[in-house]
Amino acid sequence: MADISTQFQTWYTRRTGLVIDPKSLIGKHEPDAFPDAELAWNFLFTPGFFRTVPVMKDSQHIIAELNKKYEVFIVSAAMEFPQSLPEKIDWLKEHFVFISWKQIVFCGSKSVIKGDCMIDDYVRNLEPFDGEKLLYTAPHNQLIEWHDRVNNWQEVGERLLL
Repeated sequence: MADISTQFQTWYTRRTGLVIDPKSLIGKHEPDAFPDAELAWNFLFTPGFFRTVPVMKDSQHIIAELNKKYEVFIVSAAMEFPQSLPEKIDWLKEHFVFISWKQIVFCGSKSVIKGDCMIDDYVRNLEPFDGEKLLYTAPHNQLIEWHDRVNNWQEVGERLLL
């Protein structure tokens, strides 16, 4: 839904003037993928970082369709960055107007989440989940071998909106 990789790259370029080659991010967790990891880490605590994250292509349309067919919940392990909560809520209100406040779950660990399917870009969030697990491709997970992977929101739709 939220294109965090692009956000890190944009903010890093804005602060340093350096344009980061997206290929250099492959297999590395943000913010460690950037030459000044401390600067990138501090973005996570900077007002506006989460509020202005770009929306991933096709996510709005596909999630709207999923929301018509399934009971959809947006789950974020946001407690590590508590200041991000109001920004994430405002971001969702702006970009995913069809998602009700009752469908938003902020938690510390996604291991508490139960359901039929979870789509996530972190294996650590998927491993404890009991339902179908779809790893959403992101630069940091491209070197991980995972049996069920989706590379974009169109693929999510093709799998779940039959």
